[in-house]
Amino acid sequence: MSSPAAPTASHPVAAGVARLRTQVADLNQTPVWSMTPTETAQALADATRLRAQADELTLRLAAHADTTQAGVETGATSTAVYWAHTTHQTQRATATAMKLAHALERHDTIAAALAKGVILTDQAQVIVEAVDALPEDLPPEVRAEARAHLLGQAEHHDARALRILGRRILDVLAPEVGEAHEAKALEAEERRAEQKARLTLHDDGHGATYGRFQIPTHVADRFRKQLGAIANPQAGGEGSTPHGMGLALIEYVQRYPVDRLPDSGGLDATVVVTMTLETLMGGLKAAQLDTGTRISPALARTLACQAGVIPAVLGTRSQVLDLGRKARFHTKAQRIALAVQHGGCYAQGCERPSAWCQAHHLTPWSKGGDTTVEDGVLLCRRHHTLAHHPNYSMTHLPGGKVAFTKRE
Repeated sequence: MSSPAAPTASHPVAAGVARLRTQVADLNQTPVWSMTPTETAQALADATRLRAQADELTLRLAAHADTTQAGVETGATSTAVYWAHTTHQTQRATATAMKLAHALERHDTIAAALAKGVILTDQAQVIVEAVDALPEDLPPEVRAEARAHLLGQAEHHDARALRILGRRILDVLAPEVGEAHEAKALEAEERRAEQKARLTLHDDGHGATYGRFQIPTHVADRFRKQLGAIANPQAGGEGSTPHGMGLALIEYVQRYPVDRLPDSGGLDATVVVTMTLETLMGGLKAAQLDTGTRISPALARTLACQAGVIPAVLGTRSQVLDLGRKARFHTKAQRIALAVQHGGCYAQGCERPSAWCQAHHLTPWSKGGDTTVEDGVLLCRRHHTLAHHPNYSMTHLPGGKVAFTKRE
């Protein structure tokens, strides 16, 4: 930021702002060590209110600058962008402030309270948002009463509490309208939260995976309680520390009943561990999951203790041999064998996992093909469709994969 400029401007506001900057700069050079606790507490409260008053003036200037298109002649795409560039703020910060600046033009009583330092800037933001979120067909007098009520509550509550009060304001002023409005608002909020649900997992290449997720709050509440019950020290957990909750998440996944796992493409979400008999009996050779992840023999034996063991006879090239059942549809055991053998979709260049795939007869069943592991592959939905599409031909590649070509 630039140093305070001399008050040479002609407009009272411009001159006053420059003069105040000089005065504050002088105060910033004044030691505070000699202030009594009472003086310090009062000055701290006054400085907080002073900042709110300065914010109101800044926002009013920003709204006027936007109206007069200040800075646009320099080539800036908007006044908010010009404001960010000249004051070294982020464009996101100035855009948010500009939105509040124009909102305060519609809510003069809120702006007046901020100008007097009666409320703080974050309180003003919350009150504006709460009033603007009220139903459009609400009578003007009810809207004004809601604004006045929240301004009064700002004397006793911070911005977070005001946000909660603002969402329930109609329960106080117009209960018959509030219930229907809240129900509608909650339904919309829950719908948006479900649409925004996300989960990403990233393997760091060193045996650990980190992730981020976004889920509806009501689901997170249940998830937090479930993990908290496992992490509870009285139940043998390590408490609600980040590490304790991480260990609880591990146990949460491992505790999931295998007989309740959902099916995906005909195969439940079971992770298959491939290991030698020597490893199972205590050897040192590493094991491998059907996802391709290598695990230590100790962990493999631990998993074997926690789940049933499915024996698979491997050929000389570690290929899973036919499990011997002949039926129209591949069995669950045969799908497991195909998942272990191929890992995922058998089409060249496709990386879809086995859980997203369907079993396919290389030799069509209608032409005498057998339902075996040897004559079967896993194909994702798209490539399985192409395998049966008359306009596409399937070619076996030297490396063992298949490719699809559109016929001329």
